[in-house]
Amino acid sequence: MSQENYDKKSAAESFGKMFESFGEAMSQIFNDPDLKEKAKEFGKSATDSAKVFGSRFKDDDVRAKFRDAGKAAQDFGKCLTDYFKESKDKNDK
Repeated sequence: MSQENYDKKSAAESFGKMFESFGEAMSQIFNDPDLKEKAKEFGKSATDSAKVFGSRFKDDDVRAKFRDAGKAAQDFGKCLTDYFKESKDKNDK
């Protein structure tokens, strides 16, 4: 997705898409189509909920908490990347 398209999405849509993408990845990891469907449902529900409280995305406190959540997600991703890199390096030796 281009940066321009990403910028055009509302925060609520991005919020829901994040859950859909995470759920899809988990369903592929565990090879579970039911999990994928539940993630889609949860993503839609999260999007709908976010639209209801969308104005709160502008509150400084809420924005700070979302930054914290984003940082935690980045840290998790980095840990996974490092883990798999270390595993690959061990297998290459």
